[in-house]
Amino acid sequence: MNILNGNPRNKWIGLALIAIALIALPFVLAQAGTAWVRITNYAILFVLLSLGLNIVVGFAGLLDLGYIAFYAVGAYVYALLASPHFGLHLPWWMILPIGAFVACVFGILLGTPTLKLRGDYLAIVTLGFGEIIRILMNNLSEPFNLTNGPKGISGIDSIKLGGLDFGYTTRIGEIAITGSIKYYFFLLAVLLVVIVINFRLQNSRIGRAWEAIREDEMAARAMGINTTRMKLLAFAMGASFGGIAGGIFSAIQGFISPESFVLNESIMVLAMVVLGGMGNIWGVVLGAVLLSFVPELLRYTVEPAQQALFGRQIIEAEVLRMLLFGLAMVLMMLYRPAGLLPSAVRKRELTRDES
Repeated sequence: MNILNGNPRNKWIGLALIAIALIALPFVLAQAGTAWVRITNYAILFVLLSLGLNIVVGFAGLLDLGYIAFYAVGAYVYALLASPHFGLHLPWWMILPIGAFVACVFGILLGTPTLKLRGDYLAIVTLGFGEIIRILMNNLSEPFNLTNGPKGISGIDSIKLGGLDFGYTTRIGEIAITGSIKYYFFLLAVLLVVIVINFRLQNSRIGRAWEAIREDEMAARAMGINTTRMKLLAFAMGASFGGIAGGIFSAIQGFISPESFVLNESIMVLAMVVLGGMGNIWGVVLGAVLLSFVPELLRYTVEPAQQALFGRQIIEAEVLRMLLFGLAMVLMMLYRPAGLLPSAVRKRELTRDES
């Protein structure tokens, strides 16, 4: 990021180069197959989730193991309001704010009874909340069919922007713009807005209040900070980003079921935040990108490599992915506990603890 910290001319040149690279990226990836564009889209979704969780875990210091519940809430709100399930087909620009609001309400519902909990106790309660939401989605099919149970909801509307339907390929001359490429640019726009909001929050009075609560809640309260309101605000803001990501996920997939929102997804998002560096926005983005792409690279390379070396498959790609993932996290905790790009405050905390 040094190129962005120099004189204004270098800053604008750096931003222009980054913009060109981001615009060209989906077209380059499409040459290797549409799957890689879809993988990139899911990586951006995980970045959105990680930035939302970073507000709760990184800024406010509240350990949340049930964050995927807000993702599920946003996804189901979109599915119920834009599918044949209830015969409703509202436009996406109306549903996404509704999904964010409903997820925000669920965030407050989770935060209210856990205001006095910290650390392991808070983690256990939030984990239970995430599982409760998944179980509810799995069982709310009788006597009134709200979620269609384990069968899920299908036929979900894609996003339509003007005359562009993101569910279909559009041709401009010789250039084919697939639905995945359209979703890529849509997700990129949403991501830029979320990153700006995150920076504004971090550098605001609210962000400093969250930091004070994370460092010492009793001292923050003594300084006049309304810790109850600030903690609820952290849960609500983090949940709203999860709700937006869930709505977009629902539109991309066209089908959702409770199995998309299991505990492993919450653990993965938390690992992205920890790997990148809690409290550092660019670190969280890096962690999410790495943990989204590296497993997929292994999926495509492990089996051919084993066939070339041993003539047969010895270890399944999924097993090796999890082994390497676990090993990487252990090494990170041993040698870089603050993450790949830790925030300055977090780095000072760990240095102080070690001394």
